[in-house]
Amino acid sequence: MSDTELLIPASQMDSSAINARTRRGRIQMLLLLLACAAPVIASYLAYYVIKPEGGKTNFGTLVYPAQELNPAWFNVPLQGKWTLLIARPAGECQIKDEKCLEALFLMRQVRVAVGRESKRVQLLWVNTDGKTVDPEVAKAYDEQAAGLKVVAVPTDPKLRAEFETWLNKEGAGQQIQLIDPSPAKMMYFPVTNSPKEFTSIKKDLEKLLKLNRKGENL
Repeated sequence: MSDTELLIPASQMDSSAINARTRRGRIQMLLLLLACAAPVIASYLAYYVIKPEGGKTNFGTLVYPAQELNPAWFNVPLQGKWTLLIARPAGECQIKDEKCLEALFLMRQVRVAVGRESKRVQLLWVNTDGKTVDPEVAKAYDEQAAGLKVVAVPTDPKLRAEFETWLNKEGAGQQIQLIDPSPAKMMYFPVTNSPKEFTSIKKDLEKLLKLNRKGENL
C-alpha cells in the first residue's frame, strides 16, 4: 500500500471505488443505449433534417417562403379564399388554342373535383394583353358556369411591374399558381392533360383545404 493510500481512511477508499465503478457502469450503459438508438436517430435526421431526393409528398412545387400578393393589383377580393391563378393573353386564348384551353379546363376540373369544398376555391384568369376574351371561351368558362373570374393586369406601371415580377419568380409565369387566403403564392402546378397528374394536383389541394382554414372568409 502506498503512503498516499495510508493517508486515506478505509471507508473513503471503499466509497471512491464504488463511485468509480458506478460511473463506469453508467458510461457503458449510455454507450449501449446510443448504439441501439443510432438507427432511429439516423432515420430521424434523414427524414426531418436531410430531405431525401424524391421524398416530397406534394406534386406541386412548394414556394417557401410564400410570396405575398398585393391586393391592389386586382379589383377582386383575394384575401380570405384559396385562389388558382393563371396568366394568359386573351388574344392568344382562342377556342382553337388547345394549350390555353387546357389550363382553363384543368383549373375548372380541379375545382369541381374537390366537391363540397369547391366554394372555398376561386379561379382567376389574368388577361395579360387586355383584349376581348373569345365569346365561346367566355361562355364555357364564365363565372357562373366555371367559377372563373377574368381580370386585367394593373394599369399603373409600377403595380404592373410588381405583378409581373411576382408572377414570373422561379420561372413560374406559365404555371397555375395557388394563392392562399393571406393572400400569398405558396405553390404552383404545371399545366397538364395527364389524368395521373390531375389526380396529384387534386390531392395537393384537398390536403391543403383539409389542414388549413386559417384566414378564410367564406
